[in-house]
Amino acid sequence: MSKTLVIYLMAGAETPALAEAAVAGGADIIEIGFPFSDPLADGPVIRAAAEKALAAGMRTAACLECVAATRALVGATPLIPMTYASLLEAYGWERFEADARAAGATSFIIADTAAGSRPELRRVQLVAPTSTDERIAIAAAETDGWLYLVTLTGTTGARTELSGALAGLATRTRALTDVPLFAGFGISTPEQARAAADLTDGIVVGSRAVQVAEDGPEALGAYVASLRAALDA
Repeated sequence: MSKTLVIYLMAGAETPALAEAAVAGGADIIEIGFPFSDPLADGPVIRAAAEKALAAGMRTAACLECVAATRALVGATPLIPMTYASLLEAYGWERFEADARAAGATSFIIADTAAGSRPELRRVQLVAPTSTDERIAIAAAETDGWLYLVTLTGTTGARTELSGALAGLATRTRALTDVPLFAGFGISTPEQARAAADLTDGIVVGSRAVQVAEDGPEALGAYVASLRAALDA
């Protein structure tokens, strides 16, 4: 069975073309980060990208326009805005969902809103190695399509080795649910992608994709293709 490849990109003027290149390279799902000034889950690469996006004027309305422009280029590829609760509090939860779906969003990830909170917004839920079995079960019951396994305790960022905590988290989660499990945080190389996919149904690559995207769509497409090849090997 083919493994799912999710690529994260920060919202910006160049994002639609980057997303198009990522899909051409083999990405199955695109996450679009909506920048936030205090992104607690994000490491230095995505924090820097968020600061750059904010400096360029990427507020919520502009990010929604980015989603719409991306949708026009990637066909039916799922697009998932990823952000923080404070942005939705300021914009309005119901308004955000309506406007994002109108722009082409297929689901949502709200990094700092736990399962059981704001159940009216159907979204992809995250669980971590520190999550109890009870919390994992709640997240699995509420998640939209797949469950995001955070491979480590800490922030996002490329790392030299895949977290050893993933195997235990995947095993515990498999015993509690049959929804697809995608692993993210700290996955950057094709080798890490293959190792993580051996334990799960797919992977999410963020920080390294954001770094490579700085070199343009062609570079990103080639990088994504290398991940796709590793997953399909």
